[in-house]
Amino acid sequence: MRRAFDQMLQIPGAVVIYDGQCPFCDAYVKMLRLRESVGHVTMIDARDEPDLVQECERRGYPLNDGMLVLLAGRAYFGADAVALLSQLTTASGMLNRAVAFVLKNKALASVCYPVMRGGRAITLSMMGRQRL
Repeated sequence: MRRAFDQMLQIPGAVVIYDGQCPFCDAYVKMLRLRESVGHVTMIDARDEPDLVQECERRGYPLNDGMLVLLAGRAYFGADAVALLSQLTTASGMLNRAVAFVLKNKALASVCYPVMRGGRAITLSMMGRQRL
C-alpha cells in the first residue's frame, strides 16, 4: 500500500480520506464545495480501504483521530485538514460560511477539533459503530 499512498500524494487536486460512517464527517465532506477551488477531488471513505487505514496509521495519521487531506504533495491531518478544507471551500450557504469562519482559523480549529473528535467518538459508540 505504500506506493498507493505515495501515488495519492501526486494526484492533481485534493484527496480527502474520512470516516464515511461518522455522520459528522460524512455531512462535512458532502457540504464542501472544493471542486470549485481545487478542481479534481477524490473522496475516500476509510471504511472501504482497511489497508489504507493501516498505512495512514504507520505514517502517523491515525484516522480515528482525524480526517486526512492530501494536496499538492503534502498531507494535512486533523485540525490542519479541516482548517485547510475550510479555507479552500467556497462560502456559499449560511452553514458553509459559519463552519468556514470557525475552522479556517488554525487556532480556532485546533481548539474546536478535539471537541469535534470527542463528539464523533461518542456518536459512533451510541450508534453501535466500530472505530476504524
